[in-house]
Amino acid sequence: MPVSVETSEALAVDVSCSDDALTVVLDDGRSVSVPLEWFPRLAAATPRQRKQWEPIGGGIGIHWDAIDEDISVASLLQPERFMRIAEGALESTRARTRRRLTSRKSTRTRRAPRRLTID
Repeated sequence: MPVSVETSEALAVDVSCSDDALTVVLDDGRSVSVPLEWFPRLAAATPRQRKQWEPIGGGIGIHWDAIDEDISVASLLQPERFMRIAEGALESTRARTRRRLTSRKSTRTRRAPRRLTID
């Protein structure tokens, strides 16, 4: 006897990649954007390869045949539950941001050394 299961999962309806982000539009109207560095194969792919995606399971995931990459919508919505690389990538992104901010601060607050002259 066939069984029909209703799902409340969000489904991917559109996908795009910039040089640094993967953006997925969901069937409920939300857009999810994550750093491309979370997915090294996708980050290394050409723009043409990134555009050649297809839905998996009606949209519960995304597949790129040319680079053998599969990403589930669930992993984008809750990366801490699905991806080990996400935390490392988040930490490296945070570290780069801190370095950039620190660098900006230090260049702004640097002063020429004072020279004391004694008469």
